[in-house]
Amino acid sequence: MTSVESQVSTVVNLDGLQQAARDHLWMHFTRHGVFQDSEVPVIVRGEGAYVYDAHGKRYLDGLSGLFLSQLGHGREDLVEAGARQAKKLAYFPLWGYAHPGAIELAHRIAGYAPGDLNRVFFTTSGGEAVESAWKLAKQYFKLSGKSGKHKVISRSISYHGTTQGALSITGIPSLKAPFEPLVPSTAHVPNTNVYRADSITGGLLDGSDPEAFGRWAADQIEVAILSEGADTVAAVFLEPVQNAGGCFPPPPGYFQRVREICDRYDVLLVSDEVICAFGRLGHIFGADRYDYEPDMITFAKGITSGYSPLGGVVASDRLMEPFLQGHTKFLHGYTFGGHPVSTAVAMANLDAFENEGVLRKVVEREGEFRRTLEKLKDLPIVGDVRGDGFFYGIELVKDQITRAAFGPAESNDLSDFLSKALFEAGLYCRSDDRGDTVIQLAPPLICDQKQFDEIYQVLDSVLTEASERL
Repeated sequence: MTSVESQVSTVVNLDGLQQAARDHLWMHFTRHGVFQDSEVPVIVRGEGAYVYDAHGKRYLDGLSGLFLSQLGHGREDLVEAGARQAKKLAYFPLWGYAHPGAIELAHRIAGYAPGDLNRVFFTTSGGEAVESAWKLAKQYFKLSGKSGKHKVISRSISYHGTTQGALSITGIPSLKAPFEPLVPSTAHVPNTNVYRADSITGGLLDGSDPEAFGRWAADQIEVAILSEGADTVAAVFLEPVQNAGGCFPPPPGYFQRVREICDRYDVLLVSDEVICAFGRLGHIFGADRYDYEPDMITFAKGITSGYSPLGGVVASDRLMEPFLQGHTKFLHGYTFGGHPVSTAVAMANLDAFENEGVLRKVVEREGEFRRTLEKLKDLPIVGDVRGDGFFYGIELVKDQITRAAFGPAESNDLSDFLSKALFEAGLYCRSDDRGDTVIQLAPPLICDQKQFDEIYQVLDSVLTEASERL
């Protein structure tokens, strides 16, 4: 047996896997110190809405992996689509060349997209998509004779990725601090957390009139554009439903007002739909759900239901026009962007969406999901339940009446307890303390009342215990 074979054989058993994980695996966004005296959770397989660990224990995947396992786990049709493509053409770049998978998928996505968003630039991830959209905005304005327009505006507590540019757009100071100085030229405006309207507006509005709060929040984008200088602002990046902070849907009229403001100052509106696209909100694109037309849409995650990495930007014909002149090119690209295997999987994923009525079922079942989660408001620790489609946040509070939030240390301790307790109880989801303390839920789009009830039962039990501990 060779030394390599010997090393591989040692990780077949669970003890070997645990030691190899501690010795060699650098996990993402992970406090590795907590695993010095405890096991690393090792997930070995998935089936439908559930995943199983190395001990055989089953967990309901209440977060769709990371907001992307739209069709659930173990879909042989998606696996076979990728395998067929790999046998035919495993790889070729899109750098001056094309392959049928990329062409066909771009055509299909353009058919789904609103308005004249007809141009698709492929990446391999959501962060790369955000990075690409910012670079495209800057080069577009340079080609259009407005070279000063390069800045980006986004919202407080928003998450847009971890690359240097995308992290600059991200509105979470604690994620940015270790990597500063970052790319300059970003500004942040208030988000649309109606539940916290009073503190967000400094007491001007209390959230009882969501439309008025939405108008105020949108107008802060105009304030920021004028403060930065309209001739310097290139784009506004907004998620249809903001993820970080706990699922903030847009108040009525919000995006329509933002569109007016962007048009007034020639600023591009980028709908960051890395999470919200491909069914999460019951539509292919969240912009359709909320009836607005952006200049660009960024996407990833759900386009393949996680079976192969793929992301991209859908841009308007207007943004493509300068790049059709002479020898001009968008000076940007990725080795694996539009990978043949990934595009084949995406096509099979979208076939399943259409053949199985996935979007229709999300729209039909989202009311059941909401009603099931809203029963948690009977618990004193639950302040707000919000979201749309299969995408919800549950905000936790010290006092329901006053809406008093947990302090930073309390929030950290509570999140640590919840993350462990929920997982031990058989529910994989996320306890997030990047803003106020919330639990995030985004189950696979194939779920129904059976899974909704399971989610509720675990949350009810664990949150009751959390309330008693507090």
